[in-house]
Amino acid sequence: MSEILVAYFSATGITEKLAKKIANVVDGDLHEIHPEIPYSSADLDWMNKNSRSSVEMNDKSFRPAIANKLESTENIKILILAFPIWWYIAPTIINTFLEQYDWNDKIIIPVATSGSSGMGNTNAELESSCPGAILKDGKRFDVNVSEKEIKAWFESLRV
Repeated sequence: MSEILVAYFSATGITEKLAKKIANVVDGDLHEIHPEIPYSSADLDWMNKNSRSSVEMNDKSFRPAIANKLESTENIKILILAFPIWWYIAPTIINTFLEQYDWNDKIIIPVATSGSSGMGNTNAELESSCPGAILKDGKRFDVNVSEKEIKAWFESLRV
């Protein structure tokens, strides 16, 4: 197992593409965060206040169940956590993922995809889910970002 893990949640496949590029560039292992109940198109309809994603994001304590778990986080030194931005923050399934493990003294780097939104309050919302971790500032990437750009970004972090 690598010391770098790229864990990602991708409801539509866009974030998956980014996560795979990042894992390739940083020579990290890849782990997809699978919700116990997959999201349908109707679930993701942010215009519908009663859709699953809207209900989850309106209740910050909501923790969607995850179907697959990591065997261990012992060897991981850096977690690059990729997700789509929902309502200017990470989806609550990201909190579920973080809260399942001990990230003490590990570096966590959030990265996101979004049509146009920035990272918003992502770090503030994730902080309590990974106590003791070194939570770096997040970055939003365009899905078409080049591997050269990813490499320059990752090297600029000096981790």
